[in-house]
Amino acid sequence: MKTNDFIADMMGTSERADFTPTRAAGLARLDLFVERAGDLYDRCRNYDLGPQQRTNVSALSPWIRHRLITETEVLNTILARHTFEAAERFVNEIFWRTYFKGWLEHHPSVWPTYQTGLQRQINSLEKDRRLSASYNEAIAAQTGITCFDAWVDELTQTGYLHNHARMWFASIWIFTLRLPWELGADFFLRNLMDGDPASNTLAWRWVAGLQTKGRPYIARVSNISKFTDKRHCPTHQLNTNVTALSEDTEHLLVNIPNAIHPADIKGDYLLLITEEDMQIADVLPHAPVAKRGALATDARSPLPLGTAAKTFARRAMQDACAGTEIIETPVWSNALISACGTAGVKTVVTGYAPVGPVATALSNAAPDLDKAGITVQHVRRPFDTIAWPHATKGFFKMKKSIPSILQKLDLSA
Repeated sequence: MKTNDFIADMMGTSERADFTPTRAAGLARLDLFVERAGDLYDRCRNYDLGPQQRTNVSALSPWIRHRLITETEVLNTILARHTFEAAERFVNEIFWRTYFKGWLEHHPSVWPTYQTGLQRQINSLEKDRRLSASYNEAIAAQTGITCFDAWVDELTQTGYLHNHARMWFASIWIFTLRLPWELGADFFLRNLMDGDPASNTLAWRWVAGLQTKGRPYIARVSNISKFTDKRHCPTHQLNTNVTALSEDTEHLLVNIPNAIHPADIKGDYLLLITEEDMQIADVLPHAPVAKRGALATDARSPLPLGTAAKTFARRAMQDACAGTEIIETPVWSNALISACGTAGVKTVVTGYAPVGPVATALSNAAPDLDKAGITVQHVRRPFDTIAWPHATKGFFKMKKSIPSILQKLDLSA
């Protein structure tokens, strides 16, 4: 079927993504999408046909972000049904998230720099009435740019946006509305069910021309009109004469911190499940004596989180923990010390947390746990250990290495 014929056919059908925050729902979505992951995805993935029609994209990101389902599971399923050549475009998309996480691990100063810039811009909202008015119009879907306002409503109501719409949105925010990119990145991070420090921060930096220096992404009327099937056509509303943003800070390349291989876990331990990896138990060699869940979702931002994002994370954790107590306080150390005492163990095992709120929460808890004689073992999946070293430069370096990465992981290719 030709691309135009597919689009015409899809406009007469309906398929909303069911974002139920359970592992079973994620696997069901994967099963529904797997047949479409080849040529259909390759030709049609860039079309945003609206929330009522998600046939042409996987919509798996909320589950993958929390690892309710894992990248390895998704790749195994797709490559069991398609050749690597047929599904290469989709496989590349899976590795984009991996690339962003690995790149931020190699350049961790980007995250605190963003946080500092965000707080500065939040403070500016209290002092600059014009900035405050423009910002509030934007997040209230009152800019008068119909497509942008529609995406604001969709994001805040559903917690999801098509990837192409995210790019257009960020470009309009930065270059047409002339709002600080940090406030836009924060708006996404607070509302997206798949909100991720690495993917979100680096994607906004890319649109702004900070990540690939001097090369901003420009939202154009023709592109929006084509890939929304003329649902949106913001003629004479967009600024396309743009200058990339710049920064004074140089983010140096550092080595990725050490972590433990799953097979090296010995003895009794308490398992700590976080929103960075809700299925980490699956790679551990033996079961824990006890387990706890811990949420750091509120630490994504100094501002309140959107309902969809917060609800997805909490209910996903409830699904992953199967009735286990969940820590939701900002400080985790007291609850973990108590849980270890009850279980009679001195070791906590948790999935390696990449740069972001979970890693910060674990770092903050470390001194108290150390004083209590409790050791924390950070387990990194082989998928991350093998893939992240390829994320030191641009994505093309990792892209060239994907076949060898798949081979090392013993995945079909």
